[in-house]
Amino acid sequence: MVVTPDAATVDLVAPQSADAMRRVTILGSTGSVGTQTIDIVARNPDRYAVEALTANRNVALLAEQARQLKPRLAVVANPSKYADLKDALAGTGVEAAAGPEAVAAAAALPSDWVMAAIVGAAGLEPTLAAVRRGACVAFANKEVLVCAGALMMEEVGRHGATLLPVDSEHSAIYQVFDFDRVDSVQRLILTASGGPFRTKDRAFMATATREQAVAHPTWDMGAKISVDSATMMNKGLEIIEAHFLFGIPESKIDVLVHPQSVVHSLVEYVDGSVLAQLGTPDMRTPIAYALGWPARIPTPAERLDLVKAGTLTFEAPDPERFPALRLSRAALQSGGGAPTILSAANEVAVQAFLDRRIGFLDIERVVEGTMEALPHRPIRDLGEVRDADAEARRVAADRVAAVSR
Repeated sequence: MVVTPDAATVDLVAPQSADAMRRVTILGSTGSVGTQTIDIVARNPDRYAVEALTANRNVALLAEQARQLKPRLAVVANPSKYADLKDALAGTGVEAAAGPEAVAAAAALPSDWVMAAIVGAAGLEPTLAAVRRGACVAFANKEVLVCAGALMMEEVGRHGATLLPVDSEHSAIYQVFDFDRVDSVQRLILTASGGPFRTKDRAFMATATREQAVAHPTWDMGAKISVDSATMMNKGLEIIEAHFLFGIPESKIDVLVHPQSVVHSLVEYVDGSVLAQLGTPDMRTPIAYALGWPARIPTPAERLDLVKAGTLTFEAPDPERFPALRLSRAALQSGGGAPTILSAANEVAVQAFLDRRIGFLDIERVVEGTMEALPHRPIRDLGEVRDADAEARRVAADRVAAVSR
């Protein structure tokens, strides 16, 4: 059963000033970014009122969040969990709903600011729903721009929405990027921690376990993103994201490994100036930047002490040990549905690795094999995005099955 909120409640609201009470919707509230967003919202009850919360299947935590923040609506994406959510919210005054359509409907409800933190391609339609009503959308789901970057940016422009990146790297660039003089930008430099296998050879990675891959040295993230960091696919997807978000060609987007995760990214200008944003590795900082924008709000994040940090080091990524960077650049260069295929195949392969059905190095093999097997057709609408995504998942699943036999 799919239960959605009353369509009559969906309307548009005028944007409010930065100092006014903001109504916020958090898509993916039980994940890593979602829970950290709630931490900041809960610390600022005079600034924020919650309109809606959504989760994939974690009813217990979603209900706990709803009881704490008293949103108008709570949605669980898994329809089979509807009864559990309704029972958990009985007597709270919070409306319960379930199903993917209900998640998109929650994004379309009147709120001033939306956190789009649903992992993977599942976040595309809810994010578009928020964009199409001209909302201020903070997105922590890079797959949205990877799968449908050109379409998404067209919709942002058409509906007057504001798109604020929450990835620490893109938030860093956003804070020092001269949008009025884009032609003065020489290149973007995305920093990468290098993940847990930065110094490991291919022989080690061939036998790497799930536990080793998700043990990120500096960031506290969800399992999927942690594995993407270990393969450096995360950085490859960020190259694609940066291209669409800032309008900079792939040839002018570089990656620099920075294990301390203090310099979050840099922008080099034509006069040789390089501007960077620095901070401790705490996702609450870029979340707070997006939540408070255009103002800034306090966070509980530890303050950066450069004396304590000591030496900051940088190195070039190794394309032989981490071919995901090459695959991502190739997808962006090919255009059309290639980035969609890349992202979908990677989701399938990473989940198979997390389920212990394939090895760590099989992730890149599944992704590359899927990209080679499918044509990179033009993407002209959301239906074609869905088709490319579905076809890639089918081919990737077949390759996973072949590897795991």
